[in-house]
Amino acid sequence: MKLNRRLFIKSGLGAAVLPTAQGCLRAPGPHKTNITRLDKAAAAPVLKISSIKSPVKIASIELLRNLNNFFVRTTSTDGAVGVAVTNSRAAYLYPILQQLVAPFFLGRDARDLESLIDGVYVYRNNYKLSGVALWCCVAWVEFSILDLLGKIMDKPVGELLGGVIRREIPIYVASGNRHTTPQQEVDILAKHLERTGAGAVKFKVGGRMSNNADSMPGRSEGLIRLVRKALGDKVTIYADANGSYDCRKATELGKLMQAHNINMFEEPCPFDHLEQTRCVADALLIPIAGGEQETSLRRFRWMVHNDAVQVVQPDLHYNGGFIRAIRVARMAAEAGQTVIPHMSGGGVGYVDVLHFASCTPNIGDFHEYKGGLAQTGSWYAPPLRLKNGAINVPTGPGLGITTEADILRNAKPVE
Repeated sequence: MKLNRRLFIKSGLGAAVLPTAQGCLRAPGPHKTNITRLDKAAAAPVLKISSIKSPVKIASIELLRNLNNFFVRTTSTDGAVGVAVTNSRAAYLYPILQQLVAPFFLGRDARDLESLIDGVYVYRNNYKLSGVALWCCVAWVEFSILDLLGKIMDKPVGELLGGVIRREIPIYVASGNRHTTPQQEVDILAKHLERTGAGAVKFKVGGRMSNNADSMPGRSEGLIRLVRKALGDKVTIYADANGSYDCRKATELGKLMQAHNINMFEEPCPFDHLEQTRCVADALLIPIAGGEQETSLRRFRWMVHNDAVQVVQPDLHYNGGFIRAIRVARMAAEAGQTVIPHMSGGGVGYVDVLHFASCTPNIGDFHEYKGGLAQTGSWYAPPLRLKNGAINVPTGPGLGITTEADILRNAKPVE
């Protein structure tokens, strides 16, 4: 008899053997979480800024650039300033930011940020552009306003978003390779582990949105069979398909992962094919992860409600910022699911994740680090350090970047 994951849970046998993304046992829950509970969790207020008694009117929002780095600077009418680093997409998304997003916030009270994030969606029919392009721009403005509010309160962003509950965030490292042999890849992963002290790694399978084709014949299967043996039992191991498979092929690969103790299978099917992703989740015991490209809170709600993923992965830039990501995390928490945010922001994108992880109760055990700490860690006070596989969360006000950082002092407005 074919015993899929949900039948397995219903049988009562699953409670002892379901692995989590961290390699521990996952307590199985009901197939569907009550929709009313999900909606209530998502609608609960996020910000804790009641100590700011006077309005904080937004006077200007500017896009700045220094070499390949872009920043959004928000200034209030009384001179408070907030600065946030964008991801690289600002190089071509800036007209949306400057024409359709920033103008909505001008003259508004920054204390109303939660409602403003919702309001900008309908301003000038922005909902017609809904997707990564729009929500990235909203995220950058939100980041800068949160930085401004944090500086007014003299508290890090995590305190504004519910309260800091952890000061160090363990990392995982990922190679991003698809054209290495299995042996070459495990050698690269082993070097990453040695260099960083990370407790987890992630490798790529499939050809990337490739309709079941592998990047090299037999590479994915060979790597799955080799990686656990090569890296040992103490390392948490994630596999990422970037939407390479249909349900049949993803299930086949997933069963091989289960047999070789891989801890998480990320984005097995195309990101917008939610039914196929749920099909894979139904067939496997290994936790399925997804959501990095998602920009709709309603679709996240569907994913959580239908148990299509067990590890939810909102991107802090793509999904519109911290507030919307926390709404997703709260829905996931209602379903007993873990959150491991996707990291799109090269440069200091890892710092955004540090702040989010610092205040999110149902956060995963490891979070992506792509490097760059040597160049960007000194922008913060105290400087960020990678030690024993973990990075300290910035403790300065707002996002924690110092006004003395050369990268800001030399930034020029983008016209």
